Amino acid sequence: MATALVTGAAGFIGYHVCERLIAQGYSVVGLDAMTDYYDVALKQARIARLASDNFMFIQGAVEHPDLLMNLFAAHRFDLVVHLAAQAGVRYSIDNPRSYLDSNIAGTFELLEAARAYPPRHMLLASTSSAYGANTVMPYVETARADHQMSFYAATKKATEAMAHSYAHLYDLPITMFRFFTVYGPWGRPDMALFKFTKAILEGGSIDVYNRGDMSRDFTYIDDLVAGIMALAQVVPVRPADGIVQPGDSLSPVAPFRVINIGNSAPVQLLDFITAIEQATGRSATRNMLPMQAGDVPATWADATLLTRLAGEIPHTGVKDGVAHFVAWYRDYYTC
Repeated sequence: MATALVTGAAGFIGYHVCERLIAQGYSVVGLDAMTDYYDVALKQARIARLASDNFMFIQGAVEHPDLLMNLFAAHRFDLVVHLAAQAGVRYSIDNPRSYLDSNIAGTFELLEAARAYPPRHMLLASTSSAYGANTVMPYVETARADHQMSFYAATKKATEAMAHSYAHLYDLPITMFRFFTVYGPWGRPDMALFKFTKAILEGGSIDVYNRGDMSRDFTYIDDLVAGIMALAQVVPVRPADGIVQPGDSLSPVAPFRVINIGNSAPVQLLDFITAIEQATGRSATRNMLPMQAGDVPATWADATLLTRLAGEIPHTGVKDGVAHFVAWYRDYYTC
């Protein structure tokens, strides 16, 4: 039986990835620090749902010295999905050190462990925020991404550079995936969909930044996980002659690739709010506010490379995806 490590296993995306890996017959080791960045009870509930003979949960921080090294030595992982990170654009303004510790130091510890005990394939999470100030859309993986707008984005872009160096030096096959505004059941309470749904159902108001003049390439969680699972089978290989096909983000000097996972269909923020109103059956009271520091007005993924390498993945529409989330929210919080 193949063995997989999922860091950030108690997180929104990590939980869903673990669930899919277990269903596909993997023996899964899930690692999570269970920090109090948001409600720990929600993380505990996710982990409880993963309980099975093929799942082992370990609580610990990826940046803790020797933790990952010992796990790699004990389990000799076939597949690694690295999702552990301090998330959130706005929180990185208030508490940047947590991003340095988890995102930079944590990824370093992972790469060192993989150097000692190489897996068949490593998939590391980056973010669409890495594109930063880029205005040419849709975002293409081969475009330069040098002007990040938040410290969160800067740390994630730094992990891409770190991973590339290890892929080059130690021939570690690494795929970095940049995901775009992931949403769905069991989502994070700091994300817009969660906050908006909670406020609307409780009769409160919602803060709408840039006065609603924003768009996002919202990606439903099941679609993202399908993309990750498909990419797990597409192991990058160092090109022997250094020649890379046009449109491919494969490194000419390493078994390393960056790939977007997005719906490739941006939605206006106000339309997203309308979908929440329809799913809840209630109207939102909107506080129209200016743009927040570190944010960007739009994101849009070019999914051409993903489709070329991994085939078509599902594309759940926002109306359906939001309705699934609202149904989960009402069930989980009995409201």
